[in-house]
Amino acid sequence: VQLQASGGGLVQAGGSLRLSCDASGFTLDYLSIGWFRQAPGKEREGLSLITKNSGGTYYTESAKGRFTISRDGAKNTVYLQMRNLKPEDTAIYYCATSNRAVLPIADEFDYWGPGTLVTVSS
Repeated sequence: VQLQASGGGLVQAGGSLRLSCDASGFTLDYLSIGWFRQAPGKEREGLSLITKNSGGTYYTESAKGRFTISRDGAKNTVYLQMRNLKPEDTAIYYCATSNRAVLPIADEFDYWGPGTLVTVSS
């Protein structure tokens, strides 16, 4: 069973990145998937969630209007499209799974994969 976030990198302010959360050994469709990030010296922050089954989405204020979460069941992948990136978006980004979460609150998530680093230069 593996969960892996990828797609991070270095981008200039105003640019875009698409992060992927890939799973092997289990099916993401049956779980709620959350995206989180942790900047140096800061606590982990919830960004977005896509619910199991219905695929409803939720965004925190940090993500609203610039980030879009989506799911591709055929690829067993959840994406986080990030636009108009700002230097303060620099962080390690993580995806995580939950069978009960309806909000991206870290304590509600059970399984975390290694993160991917996003660096936004000014």
